[in-house]
Amino acid sequence: MTTRNPSGNLPPLAGVCTLEEAQRPGLPVEECVRRLKRFHYTLKRLHQVFNNRISSEPVYELKMAFSLHSHYCAEHVAALRKRIGEMREPPLGLETLPDKHLEIFFDEILAAPTTGELFLGVYEVALPSLRDALRQHLADTNPLADHPSVRLIRFALLEINEMIALGQATNDSLLDTDQRAETEGWLGLLNNCLANAGGLDGTAEPAQQPVGRQRSAKPYQYDSVPRRDARFPDPFNMGVNAEAFLYDEQYPPEPKALMMFYKRLREIDVPEMMSSIIAETPGKPWGYYRDMTRQLWDEARHAMMGEVGFVNLGIDWPSKVMINHNWSLALNAQLTPMERHAVLYFIEQGLMPRTGKRFEWEVARDSNNPLSALFQDYDWADEVLHARIGRDWYLPEFDNPKAAIDYGDDCWSRVLMDWNQYRKDSKTEHRNWWPDLYSAACKARNIEPDPNVMRFSTSYETVRADLRAISASG
Repeated sequence: MTTRNPSGNLPPLAGVCTLEEAQRPGLPVEECVRRLKRFHYTLKRLHQVFNNRISSEPVYELKMAFSLHSHYCAEHVAALRKRIGEMREPPLGLETLPDKHLEIFFDEILAAPTTGELFLGVYEVALPSLRDALRQHLADTNPLADHPSVRLIRFALLEINEMIALGQATNDSLLDTDQRAETEGWLGLLNNCLANAGGLDGTAEPAQQPVGRQRSAKPYQYDSVPRRDARFPDPFNMGVNAEAFLYDEQYPPEPKALMMFYKRLREIDVPEMMSSIIAETPGKPWGYYRDMTRQLWDEARHAMMGEVGFVNLGIDWPSKVMINHNWSLALNAQLTPMERHAVLYFIEQGLMPRTGKRFEWEVARDSNNPLSALFQDYDWADEVLHARIGRDWYLPEFDNPKAAIDYGDDCWSRVLMDWNQYRKDSKTEHRNWWPDLYSAACKARNIEPDPNVMRFSTSYETVRADLRAISASG
């Protein structure tokens, strides 16, 4: 009598792979871990490269892309650390350099003097090499025995391919044919480094190519000075106090939504500042860098929400809104990394009361602008997360929460700048650009401007006096 198979034609092995695929030899644990450690090192160094260029990169879109890609790398580093720790590996040895040629390879990319060279090194050499090595791991490993590694590699490949696609779409606009030709020697060095390392995953026979440092011959120095492109023509402008308008009950919600789009776009300075904390704070657990980079990316998202808000209203924001960089400039130049984190914590905690992010969402909800309401809803959720990140990584440095808040307040007080110096140096006139912006928004909606709203003005002299209140109110 034949026993009937109750499974019918159901896929075997939970659909992970076929029975034939599950019988292939695959990689032993030791070899799997060796490769995963190389992937870990690669993504950790790429995180460093992306993070360390955020502040000094002037092009807005690239500043935002580096913020996202540093976040991707931080997440995949965390996943790899967890997986390696599951594979009989304590102590993990994750801080051990896997190959001296890989170190030179990433040192060279980190020290690339131009954005064009950086893109070639990252998006045409490093990331494609990582992609190919990850694909090779999927081809070599047993898909059932090593399924946890297979799963995290598949997730990583999704975002690595996205990163490569952005680089391919960008490279041609950064480098012409002659500029590419000038980098051939340097690209040759990068390829020699990989060849000498046996490939990024170390599976090839190591070559013996001549390798001499070029860009990294002089030790790399992190540049924390924030830079902006031509769409930010008046980066020292403090002519409009957004908070004074938002919290004034005489003004209706509709124009306040416009002012909040400005506030969101103004958050471009938070990634510029946070990248400096991450770059200049060594020796923390990886969870610190992962969480801080997540917050950095959230702040970049908020800036882009402001950009999208203006586009949705048909407003050419570069010509109407003066986005300054005074906050990131002052903090990066005047404070230590710990002091910058203290200011960040002080501000984030001040956003939690009802007069903070909840208030902004309520204004957006009442403004008849669905996009503003949506963005403020998510902005509020993000800031609650950021307050928790501060409690996890900053608060433990103090005996009690009050001491942590007081220290942040003191640090912030020390960077309240004399904005008059920029007028004296002819860097800005602190022009009140609000009437032009409000008029453009009304014209786009085919409505008459409210004369009272049009008259809103705050002289730059009042801005400095209001800065501490602004910190507490968001």
